[in-house]
Amino acid sequence: MKTVVFIALCLFLSLDLQAGTKPNIVIFLADDAGWGDYSQSGNRQVKTPNIDSIAQTGVSLDRFYVCPVCAPTRAEFLTGRYHLRGGVRGVSTGQERLDLDERTIADAFKAAGYATGAFGKWHNGSQWPYHPMARGFDEYFGHSAGHWGEYFDAPLEDNGRMIRTNGYIVDVCTDRALGFIDRNKDKPFLCYIPFTTPHSPWAAPPEDWQRFKDLPITQAATDPTKEVAEQTRCALAMMENQDRNVGRVLSKLKEHKVDDNTIVLYFSDNGPNTLRWTGGMKGKKGTTDEGGVRSVCYVSWPAKLPAGHNVTQIAGAIDLLPTLTSLAGVSRVGDKPLDGLDLSPLLLKQSTNWNDRMIFSTWAGAVSVRTQTHRLDSNGELFGMVTDPGQTKSIRKQEPEVAANLSEAVKQWRKEMLVASKNERADNLAKTANALKPNAVDQRPIPVGYREFPITMLPARDGEPLGNVKRSSNAPNCSYFVNWTSKEDSMVWLLDVHSAGRYDVDIDYTCKIPDAGATVELSFREARLTGKVGPGWDPPLYTNQDTLPRPDGESQMKEFHSMRLGEVVLPAGQGALTLRALEIPGKSVMDVRRVTLTLLP
Repeated sequence: MKTVVFIALCLFLSLDLQAGTKPNIVIFLADDAGWGDYSQSGNRQVKTPNIDSIAQTGVSLDRFYVCPVCAPTRAEFLTGRYHLRGGVRGVSTGQERLDLDERTIADAFKAAGYATGAFGKWHNGSQWPYHPMARGFDEYFGHSAGHWGEYFDAPLEDNGRMIRTNGYIVDVCTDRALGFIDRNKDKPFLCYIPFTTPHSPWAAPPEDWQRFKDLPITQAATDPTKEVAEQTRCALAMMENQDRNVGRVLSKLKEHKVDDNTIVLYFSDNGPNTLRWTGGMKGKKGTTDEGGVRSVCYVSWPAKLPAGHNVTQIAGAIDLLPTLTSLAGVSRVGDKPLDGLDLSPLLLKQSTNWNDRMIFSTWAGAVSVRTQTHRLDSNGELFGMVTDPGQTKSIRKQEPEVAANLSEAVKQWRKEMLVASKNERADNLAKTANALKPNAVDQRPIPVGYREFPITMLPARDGEPLGNVKRSSNAPNCSYFVNWTSKEDSMVWLLDVHSAGRYDVDIDYTCKIPDAGATVELSFREARLTGKVGPGWDPPLYTNQDTLPRPDGESQMKEFHSMRLGEVVLPAGQGALTLRALEIPGKSVMDVRRVTLTLLP
């Protein structure tokens, strides 16, 4: 009898221990994948069985809304708040940075004892303390900028240092995520895997492209006259590679027998980057129409969530932080008001009464609002989304009261976001999205000189070209400074030096061999450092990166070398870091990808 009681007690304690075990969290975020890029959505041209399995074993959020572009969605996911509240007003030149007084989902899980790691595209600030390792992540591997120009053997950041990798970028970042799971399998972990694809440049692994290069397009874009078939094929090839990597992670969870108690989330950051099949919806990336902001969102947790459940209530990226912390029983860090809602009652089938709500979308001054049944577009036209997902016929005149109420809601929301942008933040120099030019350099200074993270990279993206200097492309994230030919030319970064002290200065450069030897000066307030450019290094542009011709505005990349300029003593405080030439013996000085400042002990 005692043996039976003992066994029963052990079973009870075991079950109680399992019930109290914190779930792991794995978050996949696609880059520029549209709602229609999945077989789960009905796309018969692509096979995404691993991504689909998350929906099939878990819950689908049927009407899930993100932002029209990348960085704003990521900020909303990280904070549970509309991106303008956190200072994110663009996708480059510093406008993508998330304000330092915002707290993230990683902050919450780290405070609860989770190991936290991010592997892929960050896109909410590069320099410490905007860096992901200052926003709640224990480790980071990937590219902190938005647009990355090298998908094969890419230079990527490994916990603050750039390294050259070997392989396709999505495979490489997933490898790092798998290693993180291996190391942390015996304790709760949050693993964030923000993929780089299917964002351009159009570069798919050859084995994936081979399956798609001659694929007939049997499901066309809502406006088929504007679809570029080869780009659709490449996007779908990139999606199948991505799906394979999702499968690798799911298999790793099973290998360690933690799949049952892991919450797996998958979504995308905006609509498709080209016009391709979206189930008849209007719009693509960069628009505030349905096709520009609707994403798939799948959540599985075999231990708790019902399989195959479909949530029809509208939801958005702002809801993910409150939902995941609630499901995991983790307290939120931070006290700023949330815009998102806890969706766990819907996911768990515990709610029968859910109030209608409004979800706002904005980009480049355009604002639209979605309710459960309607969308008021950026022109003030009203559409019934149940019967007209393509927004083909305005019903503003037929339903004037609904249109008026939503128009007033947009007006009030605009006013609230304007106040948030100007007054909630410590820095009054920053302007709202409506006022900034798309590639204007953000006026918040770049922090430099933290002992806990001594390396500060200053890419061309974050600097201001002056004189004849210009960026190599219209997409600043994937660019470098070129056309440096005169003593009147310069490049400037606005800095806030946190720690006065000695700094090593390195420049990633190329230089035509006959032009080597220019004397350059780096200055910050009273500090000066001079050095000569050399040796000459003039590599050809890469020819192994692209499956399809690179879109206009995207730089062809090349191999940059690092040149140590020397050591300089920088005072604390704000000022302009200026790089200019004192002597130019040749026709040009050099092309510059980044300046790196390293605080010395």
